[in-house]
Amino acid sequence: MKKIGVIGLGNMGRGMAFSLQRGGYEVLGYDAQESTRTALAQQGVRCVDTIAALASAVEMVVLSLPTSDIVEQVVEGEGGLLQHGAPGLVIVDTTTADPNSTRRLAALLQAAGMELVDAPVSGGPKGAATATMGMVIGGSTETVARIEPVLAVMSAKRVHVGPVGAGHVAKLLNNLVTGTHLLIAGEAARIAAAAGLDVRQIFQGLALGSANSKVIEVFYPTWIFNEAFDSGFTMKLMRKDLRLAMNLIEETRSSTPLSREAGRLWARSVEGLADEEDFNRIVNYIEH
Repeated sequence: MKKIGVIGLGNMGRGMAFSLQRGGYEVLGYDAQESTRTALAQQGVRCVDTIAALASAVEMVVLSLPTSDIVEQVVEGEGGLLQHGAPGLVIVDTTTADPNSTRRLAALLQAAGMELVDAPVSGGPKGAATATMGMVIGGSTETVARIEPVLAVMSAKRVHVGPVGAGHVAKLLNNLVTGTHLLIAGEAARIAAAAGLDVRQIFQGLALGSANSKVIEVFYPTWIFNEAFDSGFTMKLMRKDLRLAMNLIEETRSSTPLSREAGRLWARSVEGLADEEDFNRIVNYIEH
C-alpha cells in the first residue's frame, strides 16, 4: 500500500498529507476549494480536481472533514467514493463524526467491497504536521493491522478501541471530558483570582496533583494564559462534538447529569462566543 489519497486539505488534512509524504508514500490530495488545492500543490503535494480522479488512483483514502454530513456526501454522493472506489479500497475517516452515520456508511462500503475505518485524531494542526497525533481506531482487526504502517507515519500513538464506530464514540467521549474540564478549570481560575491569588501559580500547583489534565498542563500555558487563543479548533466544531455527545447520551439512556449540564452550557455559550472563536475561550464564559 503506497498510494494514499487525502480528502479535506484544511488545518488537519494538510498536515497529514505532508506527514504521509515524508513517510515515503505517494500522496494525492483533494479539497472542495480550488484555492486550497492550488496552495497545497505549490507546496509539493499533487492534487486532483475530483474525488473520482483520486479514488481511481489510490489504495487508501484519508478523510479529514468537519462534519458527518460532508463525509456522507464524499462517500455516497454523486461522484463520490462509493461510486468510483475499487474493491479493496480502505477509507480512514479522521473526522469527529456521528457513530451511527459511520456504521451506516461502513455497511454500504463493505457491500461494494471496500472497508471503512474510523480513526479520529487528537493533537491539533501541529500534531498533524509533526505526526505526533493520537488516534482512537474503530474497525476490523484485520483491516486495522493492514493499514498500521500508514497510520504509524501519521500519528505517534494509536489505540484500537473496537469495531467500526467505536473510534468515533471514543472521540466524542474524549471531547465531552475535555469540554467539561475546560468549564471547571475556568471556574477554578475565577475562584483563585477572586481569592486574591496568582492564577498561574495556583495552576502550577494543580498540575502537581490529581487535578492535573491536558487542560491544566497544556491548554492554559499554551493558549489561555497568554490570550493567544489560536489552537486551530473553533467553538463551532466543539459545539458540534458536544451535540453529538449529547445524542449519544440520549441513545444509550445513560445517567449523566454533569455531562448534560456541560452540554447545555456549551450550547448556551453561542450567545457570548461566536462560532469562529477558539474553543478554549469557553473558560471565560459566564452564563447570564
